[in-house]
Amino acid sequence: MDETNISWVLAAACLLAGIGIGALGYHLLNASAGNTQRLRQRLAERERTLAELKDGLGDSLERIGQLAEGLRRESQSLEQEAASASTTLGAPSLRRQAMDAATPAPAKEEATEPAVPRDYADGNRGTLSEDFGLKQANDSEAPQPPRY
Repeated sequence: MDETNISWVLAAACLLAGIGIGALGYHLLNASAGNTQRLRQRLAERERTLAELKDGLGDSLERIGQLAEGLRRESQSLEQEAASASTTLGAPSLRRQAMDAATPAPAKEEATEPAVPRDYADGNRGTLSEDFGLKQANDSEAPQPPRY
């Protein structure tokens, strides 16, 4: 082969290698662009669902506020009804007045001071008594000296 033919073959091989490397680089870079596009689409969908949830939450809170206001009004009317019923029904009836007049009033008991607390029941000696743990000394027996 001639030198000019080798130059042409080498130029064609370099051109083909450059095209191959370029196509490979484009393919790799384009794949990350596709992932980026999919991520942007998912992000837009999530933002849309979040906005819908916020709108639904606002409507729900408004409905809860209306229900609470209705409960407050109902409780006020119930309180007024109870107050009017207590004034009407709270007066003692004639039968009750007659019964109260017929029964004598119980005598008032005198207020006594409460007893001092003890650690034993009535009739028994407890651990706080002065002679707790001491043996009864018989007069016929002579006292024994303490044993050490």
